[in-house]
Amino acid sequence: MDLIDQLCTIADRASDQGHTLLTEEATKNALIMPFINALGYNVFDPTEVVPEYTADVGIKKSEKIDYVIMRDGRPAILMECKAVGKPLGTNVISQLFRYFTSTDARFGVITDGIKYRFFSDLEKPNRMDEKPFLEFDLLNIRPEAADQIRKFTKSEFDQEAILSSASELKYIYEIRRALAKQLDDPDEDFVKLMTSRATDARFSKSVQDRFEPLVRDAFRAFIKDQVHERLQAALEGTAPVDRSDAESRVGGEPEADDDLVTTAEELEAFFIVKSILREQVAPDRIVPRDVRSYFGVLLDNNNRKPLARLHMNRGVKHLGLFDNAEKREDRVRLDCLDDIYMYRDRLLATPAFYQGEDTEPEPEV
Repeated sequence: MDLIDQLCTIADRASDQGHTLLTEEATKNALIMPFINALGYNVFDPTEVVPEYTADVGIKKSEKIDYVIMRDGRPAILMECKAVGKPLGTNVISQLFRYFTSTDARFGVITDGIKYRFFSDLEKPNRMDEKPFLEFDLLNIRPEAADQIRKFTKSEFDQEAILSSASELKYIYEIRRALAKQLDDPDEDFVKLMTSRATDARFSKSVQDRFEPLVRDAFRAFIKDQVHERLQAALEGTAPVDRSDAESRVGGEPEADDDLVTTAEELEAFFIVKSILREQVAPDRIVPRDVRSYFGVLLDNNNRKPLARLHMNRGVKHLGLFDNAEKREDRVRLDCLDDIYMYRDRLLATPAFYQGEDTEPEPEV
């Protein structure tokens, strides 16, 4: 199984059993040990994973670290664990901070089995940073975060490569948090800055009160416009075709509509599908096409070669699959976008149906 598939399996367990994992040991057994295994390390091999690792910290002797992942006989990743739902705040960070200085490890992780926060010593050597450079939520698996987690796997672990990107990740994360805060509740300095770009009026309490909601609304509208432009750019070049064959048979793409608005959810689902399909198909051959009734994923931008369809605009969301000899669409329900990973094998089977077929693109209309 691919890393994403394994993480999704653990996520399902966390969703189903999380409320029953009331102790740290239960959380370790049900979620954290499987997570370490998903990274490719054998939790039962002490040369790879050491539980209850002893670290002498100053005058404190025999301090125990929950897990240490070893590389070449030396500690590489320290993990401090808590039960599901327990706070991962200052106290836990302080524990890991003490352990960090007593080992050669460059990475520390605190987790409750669902949320994972990754730390390093980017600010000062051998002194763990106060803020993480990466956060990962098992119940909200983002493709970009999963790509970063992959760098910690046994087969791909490269300490220097991770450290070289960790600094950028950390500062990008903090900037994103700051922007998110301004989006929801802009502070006085931000309102003052934006107001100065819109009017020459002297900034006062009354001006602030008037412009604060305007700045908030303008910021949100700007983000929405940027997302829409990116979506349209991603879909640029897809040619509309005649509306035909109302059945779900290959060759029946409804005509594109100039008034269509591709949603961020549709695009995120498309990139999940694309990340799966690229195991079998070159990425530039996987083409999105949004139409009024669904969001299509095509091979070679050919409407006669659908790879999947995303039905996201109704109350119940579905993924359309084409892994049958009749090349008819089989819709499966999606409770969340991560459910797409459950159908990885079926998605990967679809390109084989088009091997040997005429590969010329559809005629322009």
